[in-house]
Amino acid sequence: MCVLAHPDDESLGTGGALAKCAAEGVATYLVTATRGERGRFGDSKESPGLDVVGKAREAELRAAARELGVRDVQLLSYVDGDLDQADPAEAIGRIAGHLRRVKPQVVVTFGPDGAYGHPDHIAISQLTTAAIVCAADPRFNPQKEGADPHRVSKLYFIAWSPKKWAAYQAALKKLVFKVDGEERQAVPWPDWAITTVIDTAAVWPTVWRAVSCHKTQMSIYERLEELEEEHQRALWGTQEFYRVFSDVNGGRVQESDLFEGLR
Repeated sequence: MCVLAHPDDESLGTGGALAKCAAEGVATYLVTATRGERGRFGDSKESPGLDVVGKAREAELRAAARELGVRDVQLLSYVDGDLDQADPAEAIGRIAGHLRRVKPQVVVTFGPDGAYGHPDHIAISQLTTAAIVCAADPRFNPQKEGADPHRVSKLYFIAWSPKKWAAYQAALKKLVFKVDGEERQAVPWPDWAITTVIDTAAVWPTVWRAVSCHKTQMSIYERLEELEEEHQRALWGTQEFYRVFSDVNGGRVQESDLFEGLR
């Protein structure tokens, strides 16, 4: 299960892993916190409104998920840009409810840096991590639904490597997010901290089809297709993660499979 913040996170952030797992017969699930209502809307300089953008981006999300072979998509329906202001008990309870419903062995979300400091990315990282703890606790039952506790076996953070960020920034220029008047920007994970590298070269055409489903964002993303071969390989050939915890394996040997120790 991927628990992410916005439509398109599933394609650009975890598309290779989702497509590869689906091709191998692994059941894949997606929980997305917002509809991306404050994202761009094609080439328009003015937004047609949160509702219009949100509906369009939800449709794009569902189309991309179909391309990636995702079995089930759920939206938490928080407002884009406001996720860190959501009631934490409620949000954690809702995510924990999906964890108990699906009972995934592996969960993937953003790292604590939010990739480039995006508050929604940071919030979903914190909320998901807390929800994993709560979902395993038999005393936790905020909705009084009586769902059985579930213990996730492995949690991963998306970990963009220096080569990956170099490829993105070759197309998208410097990734900067301004929060409270201060600029935040992408900081790559050092290679030694990356615990898991998935070979996704065989599924990159699937991932690009999923990215292309996000038509309202393509005025930016279409530049990715124009990158030189070196950057294309860095973008689509592998996907990197940091193993936050595992109850089935460990050590310094780099994994090549999110399900290492489980199959």
